[in-house]
Order: sequence, then structure tokens, then C-alpha cells
Amino acid sequence: MTDTDFFDALETRAPEQREAEQFSLLTEQLRYAKTQTPAYTVLLKEVDPDVVGDRDALAKLPVTRKSELAQAQAKTPPLGGYCGLSGRTLPRVFASPGAIFEPQGNTPDFWRIARALYAAGCREGDLVYNTFSYHFTPAGFMLEGGAHALGCTVFPAGTGQSELQVQALAHLRPRVYIGTPSFLKILLDKAVDMDIDVSSIEVGLVSGEALPGTLREELSEKGVDVLQAYATADVGLIAYESPTREGLILDEGVLVEIVRPGTGDPVASGEVGEVLVTVLQPGYPLIRFATGDLSAFMDGTSPCGRTNRRIKGWMGRADQTAKVRGMFVHPSQVATVTSRHPEVARARLVIERIDNADAMTLRCELTNSSIDQQGLAEQISTSIRDVCKLRGEVVFTGQGTLPNDGKVIDDQRPLD
Repeated sequence: MTDTDFFDALETRAPEQREAEQFSLLTEQLRYAKTQTPAYTVLLKEVDPDVVGDRDALAKLPVTRKSELAQAQAKTPPLGGYCGLSGRTLPRVFASPGAIFEPQGNTPDFWRIARALYAAGCREGDLVYNTFSYHFTPAGFMLEGGAHALGCTVFPAGTGQSELQVQALAHLRPRVYIGTPSFLKILLDKAVDMDIDVSSIEVGLVSGEALPGTLREELSEKGVDVLQAYATADVGLIAYESPTREGLILDEGVLVEIVRPGTGDPVASGEVGEVLVTVLQPGYPLIRFATGDLSAFMDGTSPCGRTNRRIKGWMGRADQTAKVRGMFVHPSQVATVTSRHPEVARARLVIERIDNADAMTLRCELTNSSIDQQGLAEQISTSIRDVCKLRGEVVFTGQGTLPNDGKVIDDQRPLD
């Protein structure tokens, strides 16, 4: 590997150095959030930034959820007091699904996308064909900002109008594609139908949807090698793929935790949980932001030479709220039940329909098989009634038998 294989020296830091430097930035970020954003002034009132020096301390900070942002924005538009930008430092505000609004700061590459583009093969002087939308949502501007930071020229294609897009591709002859993998396939197929050469496209950075192995292979056979980026409008780049294609490497500008859905409690390494992200740059200082996405940390580091931790990529959604006999049951309630009984190592609430009636069963793995299971089952059943206001059965399973898929609530009821 050479220095040109990496975006900057941050990517090859020793893990211990990275951790120390990132937590130093976190201290500064917490100070900024407390003094510059009204929402965090309240949320972090009892927090001393100087003592949040490791992951244990980080895990004690409150989680910021999208539902809370929506409620705050409804009361205090446009951004609910979570943003420290205004005027010249806030050039744009965007809309996201779920009636959430997001800011763009005036700093270059505000969402830190350049790192992912560089890993995908984008270089200074490239003409980049950007098919993410520029309307309402920030996706188009997010990727454009990263390309500009690399010294690239961008064509803001947006979505739709595949015939016109193919004609533009043939004229402009870009080397880099940005967009969803499915739309790239549409464009390549349309080019074949129109008998137009678009072979200038060599590499791409794709996001916004899953990339099945079969689709990646098909795109490669058509001459385009694509890598993935995992980003959200809220926190920007979270992780990205390198040419070795072994997991997604965490961005250098965020701290990432994997927690049990519905809580802020970190899970064991390798266990599937919800992705929490803490942004380390000022402006929109989201702290322990719950993405709602499931993933898991991978062991070791990437063979490409980048030393940051890796995640397995998107593994589903963490919001597993279900309605049972007219009552909503949330993952946080399941976590509350299990927290009352330290004998429970892991648990999953299974919801079924039996004889046209909803039935709940909490399946539990125990820390010790010699525990009095009958007595414990009665105690857990009482906790279920107290917390969920519903009756539920308790079944104990062998250690390691519950799937490692991040599910806390498994709704098995048929849809019809």
C-alpha cells in the first residue's frame, strides 16, 4: 500500500491513537453542544464534558432519537434547537422522510463524503455523474460536496428521464457514477437498448439501497466497479466500503456504538444491534443519534490497511414496535423487563396469532442453567404485566439458541 491509497493519514492511525484523539474531539463537541444548542443545553445539563473520556462514559449519555427531533422541530422550527448554525453558516435546510428537517453547514464537505468517494476510486479532475436527488432531500448536495472536496467536476443529473440521461452520459463521458445501484443498472440497460456507448463510466459510489452480490457482479460485467457508502441525512457518512469489500469501515469523523434496540446499552462485539452515531464536528452536534438501523461490529481490521473498526453493513431496521391486543409494545419495554432480572442474558419477545388471538412469549437465555426456572418465570411474567400492561408467557431456551439478528420483538403474525 502507498499513501495514495488512502484519503489521509487518519485512516491508518493506530487504534489507540484514534480512540484518544476522537474522545478529545468529543470533549470539545460536548462543550460546543452545551453552549451553542438550546436542546443540548438542557439534555447535557448534568454532564461534565471533561469526564466523558471513554466508551463507558459515552454510554451513559442520553440517546437522541429521530422522534425527539421531530417533536422539537414542531415546537421550535426549523431545527428544534439542536443546531448551532444560522445565517451565513447555514446556507441550506432540507426535508427528510418523517417530517424531519436537516441543516447544511457552510464548511467544505459538511457531510464528510469525500473519504468514501476516494475509496471508491474517485480522483481530482474526474467528471462525476451524480444521480441523487437535489429536490427537498440533501442527498444530491451531500455527494456533490464530497466530490468538490476532491477537486472533481459534477453533473447534477438527479433521478428519472433515463433516455435523456443516457444521451448526457454519452456526451459528457464521465468516469464516476454516484447514485443507487438499481438506477445505474437502468441507465446501462437503457444505453444498450438505445445502442449508445456509455463505457466511460468505470467506477461508482452507490448508496440509498441494498447492493446484492448478483447486482454488483452484473454491474462489474458491464464495466463498472461500484463500492458502497452508508450515510444518513442526519449525521452524514457513517461507514464506507474499501476495494477489499470486506465490511464497511467507519468514517473518521464519528464515534459509532452498537446498542440493544430501544436502549442505549452497548451489546457485545459481533452481536447485532442498533447503530448509534456521535458526530465529532461542530454545527449540528448530534450526540448518540439513533439511526434506527441494525448492524454489528466485525473483528479485526480491513486488509486494505485502514485501521478503523468495521461494521457488517445494513442488517435491517431496529424499530420493531408492535401492536398487541390494542396496546403498543416497544423494544425499550422488553429491555426494561429484562433489566429487572439479571439472570436473563438475552431475550426476544415473540408475537403470534393463536386461535385468532394475539399471544406473546418472551424467550429467554439464562446466564446460568441451574437457576430456579419456575420461580423466575413467574417473576418475569409479573414484570411483563407491569411494564407492557399485557400478559405474556415465558419460555427458557438454551444458551446461544436465539438468533443474532438484532431482533428484540419478533412479530410472526400473518399479514392477512
